[in-house]
Amino acid sequence: MTTAGVEKSRESREAQREGAMASPSDPENSSANIYIPDEWVNAVDSVANDSTPSPPPIALVCGPKNSGKTTFSRYLLNVLLNRYRKVAYLDTDVGQSEFTTPGFLSLTVVDALTPDLAVPCMKRPERCFFFGDTSSKRDPTQYLKCIFALYDYYQKEYCMCDKRESPGRTELPLVVNTTGWVKGVGYDLLVEILNYIGPTHVVKIKISAESKNLPAGTFWLGDNTEGEVKLIEINSARQDSFNRSVLVQKDAHLLRDLRIMAYFRQSLPCNSNITTIKELANALAAHPPYEVPISSVKIRHLYCTVPSSEVLYSLNATIVGLAVSSQGSESMPWCIGLGIVRGVDTLKGLLYVLTPVPSSILKNVDLLLQGFIQIPTCLLQVQGCTSPYMSANVLPGS
Repeated sequence: MTTAGVEKSRESREAQREGAMASPSDPENSSANIYIPDEWVNAVDSVANDSTPSPPPIALVCGPKNSGKTTFSRYLLNVLLNRYRKVAYLDTDVGQSEFTTPGFLSLTVVDALTPDLAVPCMKRPERCFFFGDTSSKRDPTQYLKCIFALYDYYQKEYCMCDKRESPGRTELPLVVNTTGWVKGVGYDLLVEILNYIGPTHVVKIKISAESKNLPAGTFWLGDNTEGEVKLIEINSARQDSFNRSVLVQKDAHLLRDLRIMAYFRQSLPCNSNITTIKELANALAAHPPYEVPISSVKIRHLYCTVPSSEVLYSLNATIVGLAVSSQGSESMPWCIGLGIVRGVDTLKGLLYVLTPVPSSILKNVDLLLQGFIQIPTCLLQVQGCTSPYMSANVLPGS
């Protein structure tokens, strides 16, 4: 990268930082309430500019709950996008996913700046697995397998071991966001992830409650000090420049519901005038679903055994992962999105499914995965609305 390019990158970061710290009264600033401390700026600069353009950095962000990992990761993404055209993002937090709904583990290629560091935005991941729960406690072994498979995909598609073998391949930096569960089994999982990925940079965020923080130093390496990794330890953004607290206790359940509602809002026309949750619930209830022949799909319950006579009934009014069995492995098929099973007609052999996934992609789905991701209660409380279960959008049977 040329000197002029570096200066331009620094100027862009400064401008973004100034915007993030601007007065909340500034209507043109979408991140007015986000404070980026100097320590964070220096940490991001260290990741983005301490390495040569090739190979690009692999940065893993870790720390306890409510320490600012997600905000830091968004800021890091924006800074990296000033240097690289695209950045890969590996999301390992099934409870508070960044670009998908809860319950997913995903790899997303990002090519646009996040306009508001305080607001998450939906993006279609390049590859994802439907884990089916909001905590890795449900199945730690499967959780790790999914993360390792996503990282292997990143290595295969966006890393170059030998440029002569892949002269046209584009190398991408990688940001890995992790969960705030850093004690007990959560700590063990983090150590496994760190050792498998072997990041070039590890950003460890600390909070004031020392007992909740991760151990000091490169705790995951143990006695093995081989390999090069740059450890960056920073404090959470506890106070802004006016010494005001900036830590916000998040209602995890509410945030998950909002993400699910935002996802299924995409099923409706963009010009739909929807301003309240009640309007959204009514609009979704009135929206024509897809008719999916039962004979064209297999059904897999991820964490329970259901008698064959009750399988179809167990799907009614539930959220399912839409997967393609031919992609990925048999035990870990790639997933392309979520659907709500609005109804089951056993006489006609049809499932009625509501999803924002385009029909051109949906026609490849041959596997429905049911976990423990639930429809927000507010979407089920629709009175005086008869759902139009007959739809022109009929998927062909297999």
